[in-house]
Amino acid sequence: MIGAACALASAILPSATMAQSPTTMRAAGNFSSSVAHSKGIETPFFENLAKETGLSLSVNFNPMDVVNVKPEDALRLLRSGTFDVMSVQIGQASRDDPFFEGVDLAGVSTNFPDLKAAIDAYRTVFDERLQRRFNAKVLTLWPFGPQVFYCNKPVASVDDFKGLKIRSFTPTMSGLLQKLGATPVTLSFTEVYSALGNKLVDCGVTSPNSGNTGKWPEVTTHYVPLAVNGSVQGHFINLAYWNKFTPADQAKLLAAFKKLEDAMWNYAVTGTDDSQSCNTGGECKNGQKFNMTLVKPSKEDAAKLAAAAAAGALPLWRDACNKVDPTCSATWNKTVGAARGIKIE
Repeated sequence: MIGAACALASAILPSATMAQSPTTMRAAGNFSSSVAHSKGIETPFFENLAKETGLSLSVNFNPMDVVNVKPEDALRLLRSGTFDVMSVQIGQASRDDPFFEGVDLAGVSTNFPDLKAAIDAYRTVFDERLQRRFNAKVLTLWPFGPQVFYCNKPVASVDDFKGLKIRSFTPTMSGLLQKLGATPVTLSFTEVYSALGNKLVDCGVTSPNSGNTGKWPEVTTHYVPLAVNGSVQGHFINLAYWNKFTPADQAKLLAAFKKLEDAMWNYAVTGTDDSQSCNTGGECKNGQKFNMTLVKPSKEDAAKLAAAAAAGALPLWRDACNKVDPTCSATWNKTVGAARGIKIE
């Protein structure tokens, strides 16, 4: 009987050991230049993740620039297991698979309610493809905020973008800018400040919050709050690493990352008006005050941007994505397109 009990115990022990959740996490977050996101939200989140979840988890968190990660490489690094969790700039990383940019195509969702509807509609198919193609799972999806224009020369309307060199960071944004007569220049966020200051580009596109914390108003003069998209970002987890957690611990992690997602959304929404006011010499509660010239977009400007998206951004994405997956635009039409009342032919 004793021998049988010992044999039974030895059979049970390995599976019990296998069921133990990981005790370490390697995480790469936003660029440190995105101070409010990286230092203000992500750093305390990861520092307190063990306490928040009750897990015995030692987290090694660094901004992606500190560990020399380029945003366009994020999905491949995540798939390889170089990091367990990564903050991914979807528009830039989608060069590995254009399907992912479908969550936030240029000119489609240019305000928060529309963007929220688009993300909610696309989240399931996005996660399924991420798991299948890149061995990773969605933990959060959230926007930096409306992507607007900071220019270092006078502009009065969309028509003045013609002939200008404008920083872009997604393929569909580049397609839209080309239809407006501009020359898109692909730059990462950390490259834009010096490029604007040295007049290598005439305008840069980013959110009011990111531009303010990144001090873009120091090297620009005209601020045009005409939104191109929302610059959706996400926190993704390596699927093999995720599957090592017990179901109960997975639920705790999902609950914690839902709070992180909510915090990122809240900052995007509540910070936008304040940052815009800070940029243009108005009341400034939380940002740094500057005195840029505010260029208020007209209805004609918005209409021209929408037309440029329809003529440039959407066909460009359709052709690139359908080349990889023939059902790509049909899936988009059933999800984001249905939520937004838009159909890609």
